[in-house]
Amino acid sequence: MQQADVLIIGGGIVGLATAYTLVNRYPDRSVLVLEKEPEVARHQTSHNSGVLHTGIYYRPGSLKATNCRAGKQRLEAFCREEEIAFDICGKVIVAVDDQEVPALQTIYQRGQENGIDCRLIGHAELRELEPHAAGIQAIHVREAGIVDYRQVCERLAQRTAERGGRLVCSAQVTKIIREPNQLIVESTAGEFAAQYLVNCAGLHCDRVTRLTGATPQAQVVPFRGEYYELTSAAEHLCNHLIYPIPDPEFPFLGVHFTRMIAGGVECGPNAVLAFGREGYRKTDVELRDLAETLTYPGFLRMAMKYWRTGCAEMWRSLSKAAFVRGLQRLVPAIESQHLVAAPAGVRAQAVLRDGRLVDDFLIRSTDRVVNVENAPSPAATSSLNIGQYVVDRLTELQSSQ
Repeated sequence: MQQADVLIIGGGIVGLATAYTLVNRYPDRSVLVLEKEPEVARHQTSHNSGVLHTGIYYRPGSLKATNCRAGKQRLEAFCREEEIAFDICGKVIVAVDDQEVPALQTIYQRGQENGIDCRLIGHAELRELEPHAAGIQAIHVREAGIVDYRQVCERLAQRTAERGGRLVCSAQVTKIIREPNQLIVESTAGEFAAQYLVNCAGLHCDRVTRLTGATPQAQVVPFRGEYYELTSAAEHLCNHLIYPIPDPEFPFLGVHFTRMIAGGVECGPNAVLAFGREGYRKTDVELRDLAETLTYPGFLRMAMKYWRTGCAEMWRSLSKAAFVRGLQRLVPAIESQHLVAAPAGVRAQAVLRDGRLVDDFLIRSTDRVVNVENAPSPAATSSLNIGQYVVDRLTELQSSQ
């Protein structure tokens, strides 16, 4: 049985950032990461749009706001040190009519309170930045950027290993046994023992929380985000990142345009219920996952509240023409022939039993365990700061025993 001081479940960017932080802060401690897939960053980390978020949308003082700002700075410094390409390309958040202007001003005010380099611009300046974008006003967020998060993860794993950390892939955790002075973790790669455990299991974090003996505050409901990519002939229609005014009641930003670090422009995502926690295609159905979602009171209450929004998202999933119309609100010149299907992602949306969507990071600790129960966007941008936050919690647990 392999032993470790700290065992981390999940080899996505949050788990790897936590491991990297641990081996750097406590080089004398042994750190082990278990990842159920054959390689790291197979799920949420490598299926997002690669944006370096600024934190402009988030409530000042929230974990999202504070960790996004500091995490972005840490991640940029890491990329410079490691010579990982990133681009501070900037983005515009666009109000397309007078009704959206008050919401735009609210977002701008949050940006000011969060210390973000942003400014309000009018139609003429928007046209200079994005000649093909619609809009009567916009916020120009100059410090927004793009990066390849899979490459970041590979480097985090490499540096962690160089400092003595261990990564075991194809190791799906099946059982966790609490003993007086340690935790025994059973997996498909064998048994492991650790003094402390960190749950960074992403799409399966609530299930792992239960394995630790704790009751999760929320259940993961998987939402598939579907994307298109602009053809090369249409890439000139987007110079930066172009975002709409989001619905303040719904924790999704709406379809938008994102330049990618490897080239090309991604359009999307919409947000539809996935029929499996790893349901990347419309035809992917995992009966256990689907039954768990459809019988969960929190999902049913959420569905009753957001049924109109949900129907619109599903229609846009089924109809390319509807998806195109959504994009045309931002860039009227977009046409169906400009779009080709791109890989989808699945978001682990935490939903409370009363139907409320958890819109902030949710990290809870018990005697020997730290459970990351919700780490939605901007978790990738914030990852190095979340890693520091988790390690701080581990330090507090140790000092209290």
